[in-house]
Amino acid sequence: LIPLSIQHMFAMFGASVLVPFLFGINPAIVLFMNGVGTLMFIFITKGKAPAYLGSSFAFLAPAGIVIAKFGYEYALGGFVAVGFVGCILAFIIYKIGYKWIDVVLPPAAMGPVVALIGLELSSSAASNAGLLDETIDPKNLIVFLVTLGFAVFGSVLFRGFLSVIPILIAVIAGYVAAVACGIVDFSAVAAAPIFAIPNFTAPKFNMEAIMIIMPVILVITSEHIGHQFVTSKIAGRDLLKDPGLHRNFSTMVSGLIGSVPTTTYGENIGVMAVTKVYSVQVIAGAAVISIICSFIGKLSTLIQTIPGPVIGGISFLLYGMIGTSGLRILVDSKVDYGKNRNQALTAVIFVTGLSGIKVNFGNVQLTGMVLACVVGMILSLVFYAFDKMKLTNDQ
Repeated sequence: LIPLSIQHMFAMFGASVLVPFLFGINPAIVLFMNGVGTLMFIFITKGKAPAYLGSSFAFLAPAGIVIAKFGYEYALGGFVAVGFVGCILAFIIYKIGYKWIDVVLPPAAMGPVVALIGLELSSSAASNAGLLDETIDPKNLIVFLVTLGFAVFGSVLFRGFLSVIPILIAVIAGYVAAVACGIVDFSAVAAAPIFAIPNFTAPKFNMEAIMIIMPVILVITSEHIGHQFVTSKIAGRDLLKDPGLHRNFSTMVSGLIGSVPTTTYGENIGVMAVTKVYSVQVIAGAAVISIICSFIGKLSTLIQTIPGPVIGGISFLLYGMIGTSGLRILVDSKVDYGKNRNQALTAVIFVTGLSGIKVNFGNVQLTGMVLACVVGMILSLVFYAFDKMKLTNDQ
């Protein structure tokens, strides 16, 4: 289980640690909360949902405004408030059930929404690898190709136990290549303490700061539904029904101890899709490793030396696997594209998500997968109303 768990740890690490860097805080507290939040998630979902929680990117824009105007402690207060509203939303879902999802997001809509989770992240994978720079560094390209090569060909050619840890092997091979190319700096590791306690911070509350951050609840709800749906398809069991869509939010706890909000991570969903290992024990092991790393200064710093081309190399495959999982929903659900409604739903959602359109509500921006999800919900509800009024031509 240990190498399988480490594989999940590496898959989420690059993106999850980027958020605290952007907020200007020590990533150790985030590693701690990622582990604690994941263990909480596993407990609340009765050990039935294999999902790893990492730092949420949805809060970057509004939290950045709050941090600049009020300070990080008031952003934490906003995180707590969003988590509290999320708990209320979870209770409502618990009472009314989840069948409404079939109405607001039928397979012709859910498929492209899930695909967009991976597709809209593709540019970040290329950016991490340095492939979008005006001048591509040959060293970055070599490391990227070594990492991606081991991940892709390993998933096809490795046998036995090696066939379920191709991502871990790819990370190790890419890291060795990066050291050989001289793009890894160990000075920070030498200066780091052996043991270090994460920086715990108490939240402060301000109504204006809370209202700036609050609209993000729409983003994380759409994101979570998509993640749970695609995980259900990959694992072959309906997680929305059992343990239930309402068992999810840990953002509230994150804000109480000084960490950034958490969300289920697409990278780890990609790992499960590649390896076909859907073990909650493996996810729990990754969470424990994350917690341990948060207290061992040199170890957490060493992991932070993994260069962008390595992260970009494995992300290339993992993000693509999420995209193909969305297409799998369309195939498994046998979506009939002889019906104009299904063509229209899938077409509009894909174009909305990939076009770069941005819609602003106050300080919150809807774009990409989230905007596509909202558009898909509205369009599906309109079609449902047309059906009830017997106006559609495909009945």
